Amino acid sequence: IMTIIHSGDIMCTCINISYKNNHYFGRNMDLNYSFNERIIIVPKNYLIKFKKEKEIKNHYSFLGIGTIIDNYPLLAEGSNEYGVSIAALNYPIECKYHNLNKENINLTPYELPLLILSKCKDLKDIRKIINNLNLINLPFNKNIDLTPLHFMISYKNKSIVIESNKYGVEIHNNPFNVLTNSPSFNYHKYSLNNYINLNNDFIKNNLNNLKFNDYSYGLGAYGLPGDYSSNSRFIKIYFIKNYLELNDNNEYNVLQFFKCLDSVSMIKNVVKTNNDYEYTRYTSCYINNTLYYKTYYSNIRYISLNDFDLNDNKLIYINLNNKIEIKKKRELLSSNLRTKLDY
Repeated sequence: IMTIIHSGDIMCTCINISYKNNHYFGRNMDLNYSFNERIIIVPKNYLIKFKKEKEIKNHYSFLGIGTIIDNYPLLAEGSNEYGVSIAALNYPIECKYHNLNKENINLTPYELPLLILSKCKDLKDIRKIINNLNLINLPFNKNIDLTPLHFMISYKNKSIVIESNKYGVEIHNNPFNVLTNSPSFNYHKYSLNNYINLNNDFIKNNLNNLKFNDYSYGLGAYGLPGDYSSNSRFIKIYFIKNYLELNDNNEYNVLQFFKCLDSVSMIKNVVKTNNDYEYTRYTSCYINNTLYYKTYYSNIRYISLNDFDLNDNKLIYINLNNKIEIKKKRELLSSNLRTKLDY
């Protein structure tokens, strides 16, 4: 996945949201520089090569966001024609890759998304791969090191987390459909115990015989984390996702999905790294073979797998739009409203 990114520089958030038969998967990519990210479409006959496993000549089509090196797609996340989706997120503290084991499926971390998206159409297919998975310590080339990563894989309303540590590859069912960064998924899972009292309602008065006033709306969520650390983002976005309103309008649901991720997005100059400042370079949402995305500067745009020849054998890529988009047309009030407002 992004072998050209320094391990300490990535802070991302991934979610999976379902409404009836629609399933929305996506992430914030929080980073302080470009890795030449672009939209990548992988058609069915593009030859996918692996370091230690057999190449795949014909497979499911998929699209994602990542970079291309030597005509090879290195995906940060993606989704295939059956709605199987995967994202890679920074996991620098506990991550450990291993030596080759001939009894396992041996993949480098940047190969895992390619195999999942090219060969899996449901959870059964996913389990066949990950139950025998070994993530190996083999870089893309001598000039590009591996990035420590863990993964969220989703299909419909189910999500799985993959973490490779000193004990090997661990597989976690993820009922929260949320993932951020280090510490481990189990740490985030347990920390939710500290916030089970939070809700979207008025605060409850448990002090007998004393009267208090609700001086503000939102006090039911008093104590909800608001900083940008990985655990705080995990807690906050799970809380917001839990109350997110969705309906039968797909465009409205996409907008709500982006609003949800906006709640943990990073603004320039607010989160300092070793050498610079993190910010949300892009946000993505995958639904029904369509990628919706926006960058730090742009409004929401979309692109569909169905717009391309999926029987081709060559990668297709499209650069992300990074131009500042602000509607410049001035909205004029009607003459009657102008009079009433003395405007």
